[in-house]
Amino acid sequence: MKSRDSLPAEFSEIEQEILLSGYAFRSGREIQAAMKRCGLDSSWPLFASSWNDLGLDLYMADGGRYRRRRFASFHVADDVVRRQPHQPHYQSRDYNILNGGIQRCFAPILEEVANHDFMLKLLGVCGRLFDIISPSTSRSSPWHVEVHQFRIEAGEEESGLPTPEGIHRDGVDWVCVVLINRQNVSSGVTKIFDNQSGALNEFTLTNTLDTVFLDDFRVQHDVTPISRLDSKREGFRDIMVLTYRHDPA
Repeated sequence: MKSRDSLPAEFSEIEQEILLSGYAFRSGREIQAAMKRCGLDSSWPLFASSWNDLGLDLYMADGGRYRRRRFASFHVADDVVRRQPHQPHYQSRDYNILNGGIQRCFAPILEEVANHDFMLKLLGVCGRLFDIISPSTSRSSPWHVEVHQFRIEAGEEESGLPTPEGIHRDGVDWVCVVLINRQNVSSGVTKIFDNQSGALNEFTLTNTLDTVFLDDFRVQHDVTPISRLDSKREGFRDIMVLTYRHDPA
């Protein structure tokens, strides 16, 4: 394990909760404090507005047209974040029964988003956190990190499905889910389960930067469908998902 001295003090309780329960939820206000407001200045609106420029996910096996996304991968080691050449995203059907088993090619995350102070800070801090709480027998660095920008849209009459595959694991080591924005939608409740699909907890990511950290070996998760509050107005849920796994290279 790496020294806890390298981790922001605000993350020490997160560390303990994950070790105890397999997950931790933090409000946006707590994440702002933990991040020392890095990247949460006048450049934040430009970062958040990049979710308005995501391509339609054309790989939805359920025929849905409610998900938009971009994708990028990074190597993270000792606070050094390096973007990797663009590549397809792959999950086996063991973890994604709906859309797994194929190489899925998504548009890359824009450079100004990938290089934003908040993105780089979060990638590094999560890397340190997961270094510390990974089993000592595991090689925790470098991390292969995949970053997903998602927008789930609720239609005038149709719900949007944040997790159309249902209760699942992502097939990685650690997961961090950050709410960027939600507009004119109800529900979208995050539910946490043990590996026998027994319910452990549930909460709703409501405010910007509300965040959940997950031990992907120990817990599963799901999010309930979202619906428009006002059927005549656009409704959506924007999140950023970071997944960390041991890099085989």
